[in-house]
Amino acid sequence: MSVDVRLALDLPSAGPELLPGATALAAVLGYARGRRPLRYRSPNEGEGRWVQVPAFGYDRFDARPVCTGPLGDEDVLVAEGLHGRLDPDGWTAVRRALDDAGLIADALDARAAGRAFWELPEEELSVLGEPGTVGAALRALGCLPRPRYAAAALHHRRPALVPLLTRATWLQSVPHLREGDSSVAAVTHRELQANAAAFAELERVVAALLPTAPLTRLRLHDLLVWLSGTLRLPTAVALGEDTDEWRRLTGS
Repeated sequence: MSVDVRLALDLPSAGPELLPGATALAAVLGYARGRRPLRYRSPNEGEGRWVQVPAFGYDRFDARPVCTGPLGDEDVLVAEGLHGRLDPDGWTAVRRALDDAGLIADALDARAAGRAFWELPEEELSVLGEPGTVGAALRALGCLPRPRYAAAALHHRRPALVPLLTRATWLQSVPHLREGDSSVAAVTHRELQANAAAFAELERVVAALLPTAPLTRLRLHDLLVWLSGTLRLPTAVALGEDTDEWRRLTGS
C-alpha cells in the first residue's frame, strides 16, 4: 500500500504545534485498535483474571452498525457507547430529545444537499447567513437535553455531516471562535478546510487500514482534538505504533 503521511496538520484547537501526519495516523490506530488490561472477576469466580479490553470507544461507537429507520432506542444505545451509560431519567430525556433531533437532522440533510461538512461554504457556519443554515441547525441541536448524546446519535448516522459534541473539544475550540461564528462547529470547519490535503490523505490511509469501519475526516478531526485536549495523545500514539497495521505500514 502506497501512503503519504508526511503532510502535517495545523490544528490550533489541538495545540500550537504542527501535528505530523505519522503521529496523527498512529493516534488514530491506537484509538481504534489499542487495548488495556483490566482485572475481571465474575460473581462465581474465586479469583479474578486479567483481560484485554478496548482502550477507547471505537468498537463501542464507530464500528457499530449504522441504525436505520426513525431515531429510537438503538440510537440512544449507540450514543451511550461513546459518552457512557445514562441513568433512567437521563435515558428518557435523551430518547425524547431524539424526536426533535430527527427534525433537525432532516433540516441539515436538506440544507447540505449531499455535501459533506467540510465541503460547505463558510456562510453555512456564520450567523450572517442565518436563518436556515447548517450552523443554525447545529446550534439548535446543542440546545436539546443532553445534547452530546443527540449529536452522537446523529453523527453515527451522518458521520460526514454532524460534528460530535464533548466538553473537552468544546473547551479546546472556544478560544478560536471568531466574530460571526455560529458555534464551535465553525472552528472545526475552518481547520478542516485549511488542512484539506492532509485530512484527505489521512482519511484515505485510515480507510485502507480500517476498511470495515473507516472514519471520516470530520471524525478524525474530533479524535485528534479530543486526544490532545485530554492528554491522551501520547498513549494513543504508543498503542498505535504497537498495532499490526502500523507494523505492516512501516515495515517494522
